[in-house]
Amino acid sequence: MTQKQIYNLAIKSGIATDFRGKKEIDKLLARRKKQYEKLRNSEKQEFDTERLTNPYSDTRILVPTKKPIKRILAGIDMEVGEVLLAHRLGDIDLVLSHHPEGSALAGLDDVMHLQADVLAHYGVPINIAESLILPRIREVSRGISPINHNRAVDAAKLLNIGFMCVHTASDNMVAQYLRKRIEKKKPEYVEDLLAFLKSIPEYKEAIKIGAGPHLLAGRPENRCGKIALTEITGGTEGAPQIYEKMSQAGIGTTVAMHLSEKHYKQAKAAHINVVVAGHMSSDSLGLNLFLDKLAQNGVEIVPCSGLIRIERFKKK
Repeated sequence: MTQKQIYNLAIKSGIATDFRGKKEIDKLLARRKKQYEKLRNSEKQEFDTERLTNPYSDTRILVPTKKPIKRILAGIDMEVGEVLLAHRLGDIDLVLSHHPEGSALAGLDDVMHLQADVLAHYGVPINIAESLILPRIREVSRGISPINHNRAVDAAKLLNIGFMCVHTASDNMVAQYLRKRIEKKKPEYVEDLLAFLKSIPEYKEAIKIGAGPHLLAGRPENRCGKIALTEITGGTEGAPQIYEKMSQAGIGTTVAMHLSEKHYKQAKAAHINVVVAGHMSSDSLGLNLFLDKLAQNGVEIVPCSGLIRIERFKKK
């Protein structure tokens, strides 16, 4: 495979599992194109034209390479140390990170608009979801702004190693994977939901290192009610004030990758059960679903940096 083929496959896979559906994504991209066409020439020069075909600003090729990709070093956080590791190993054609670096990290806040649509999917009125998420998007943007985004990217350039990241596209895959199986399983009690999550290989492995699924708010014997996966995809944590509106929309339980103290207090006050599936383990699940597509095409995956590698495809 080529790096470009891997990138295109990531976008395609992200769209195929996006809660919004392909028609909505097409509308979003068409709207962006119209906005782009109205820009002055000077503004067009500053516009990231990848946004016209890729709805995920945090999924990007960071250092291009024309080498055939036969062996990938993949992990959750691929920074300078991991880039040096790839160089030391010597036969790595591409470094693939889940969490964004470089321009993809700088654009992380842009993908958070997806959260409003996910909330609307579960019954929160879209006007309320958008109103509450916007201040949080601006907060994240301000927080990201001073970060040294390009450290790992610069290291990869100096060492002539291809580098890319697959973030929201991968998170969409894990969110859809869990959604389909939870809807099929229909767990009645929170303890049933926990037991289901713990049966998934990545979470089962995470338990061994003290990072498995656990109940953050509520009781195991509580009934789940409507289960929402509003904390799995969409960049990073959303607005803490949203839990009251989620409760009013009839949501009884939310499954999260992780939750801050501020978010936990708001969810508890809204009487919502919160099950934390686990951060690295959830990221591993989503990334594995994508990496399996590469492995099926003969690409060797070398896992590191918190990636719990589980293969789900049948080798030929």
